[in-house]
Amino acid sequence: MYLRKKVGIISPSKQQQTEQQFANLVRSYRKKHIGKGPEKIKVTFQKNWAIAYMSGSLSAVEHFILQNENGQNMIWQARTQMIKELYNHIRPVEMEELVGAKFERLFTDINVENDEVISVFVFDRPIGQEQEMNTI
Repeated sequence: MYLRKKVGIISPSKQQQTEQQFANLVRSYRKKHIGKGPEKIKVTFQKNWAIAYMSGSLSAVEHFILQNENGQNMIWQARTQMIKELYNHIRPVEMEELVGAKFERLFTDINVENDEVISVFVFDRPIGQEQEMNTI
């Protein structure tokens, strides 16, 4: 049996503004805790997810490390597993306040060769435009 929940409506222009604000918060969080934020970020809200596509995240030192045989794996570990741990230890409170929902977990992956990242921020309830969530 499915339970349906309806949530508030955000107009498309308001949603775009909120997505841009979320992108800015992602950049500042990473800059503060990692030392470098991504050069480009595009955020889209879908149900209880904030999906962020980022490019230009790697630092000059990380690009240098990639030249080493083990460098790709080392950078991948740092930019996936360690980032997830960071968000678990230091809650993204400003992001939670912006979307009005509690952060639950982060899924993230990086293509180190192309310096592209996809991150999915999972919240405890839908964010963005009116959406229905089905719960089993």
